[in-house]
Amino acid sequence: MIKDNISAIKQLLSTPKNIVIVPHKNPDGDAIGSTLGLYHYLKKYSHNAQVITPNDYPDFLKWVPGEDTIIKYDATTEDSNKAIDNADIIFTLDFNAFHRTGQMESVLENSKAIKILIDHHQEPDDYATYCYSDVSMSSTCEMIYHFIDMLEDTDKIDAHIATCLYLGIMTDTGSFRFSSTTSTTHRIVANLIDKGAKNADVHNNVYDTNSYNRLQLLGCALTNLKVLPELRTAYITLSQNELRKFDYKKGDTEGIVNYALSLDNIIFAAIFIEDKQEGIIKISLRSKGAFSVNEFSRAHFNGGGHNNAAGGRSETSLNTTVEKFLSILPQYKDALNYE
Repeated sequence: MIKDNISAIKQLLSTPKNIVIVPHKNPDGDAIGSTLGLYHYLKKYSHNAQVITPNDYPDFLKWVPGEDTIIKYDATTEDSNKAIDNADIIFTLDFNAFHRTGQMESVLENSKAIKILIDHHQEPDDYATYCYSDVSMSSTCEMIYHFIDMLEDTDKIDAHIATCLYLGIMTDTGSFRFSSTTSTTHRIVANLIDKGAKNADVHNNVYDTNSYNRLQLLGCALTNLKVLPELRTAYITLSQNELRKFDYKKGDTEGIVNYALSLDNIIFAAIFIEDKQEGIIKISLRSKGAFSVNEFSRAHFNGGGHNNAAGGRSETSLNTTVEKFLSILPQYKDALNYE
């Protein structure tokens, strides 16, 4: 646990260093919020900090303070590799296994930099010199707040840092409705608002700015919604042709799976999205209560995540993937019909 090594980390950060901050591939609100929140904090101590994302992210995250400083590995590989090679410290945020960074996996593995992991996903790999892993946390952004608090430095949190951290907590808690949202989470959020996070603006930037095509795609997804009441399960499919028809942009399918989970008496929801460029079916899984989609995804779809939110992938066709899903479900009938 990083608490046991906080004095060593304080010493490490006491003089300016070359620092790279990396989130997972296809970064979401928590990944962008945590990396930029840490970036703004480190800049206060004159560190040469650089956020490098494995690839691009949705437009609804491109307003975040400091977003214009991010470089994307797939678009600037040479510059990214140079920054990683020169790094004294690499922070890996919101993931705990290098394969989650896609093309960055090998360069991160081979880096001689001191690695600091801050993450709330299950079963972290053993690669970091300092590891702050806590699956009970609502978000990596909440953990960044605690990390700064452990450094006895919350007075350094300004409006930029507060906005970044609020973003990740808001998105990873489903706007504070998931069970991982604790009283401590709410106290942190209140503090962030006091320090300058404009909560209404953050919410509007993420959730209330839609394109016509994105809403049409949502309509298509809901038309494809299937319900299995005897298994308390609902699922959605989106083919590549359907994505193309509605001019799909990265992030347009964000949150759609939650519509399936919102149905009365449904505790397990999935969305299957065809990605012919990568040659896979992307799978997002959500659940309520004790049913673990993390275990389900790890067992059947090469994925993982949290108990109630996980992802996976399949390298077969969309139809074959769905058929596999439907064939597996009866094994879980008792777990899905608990009282």
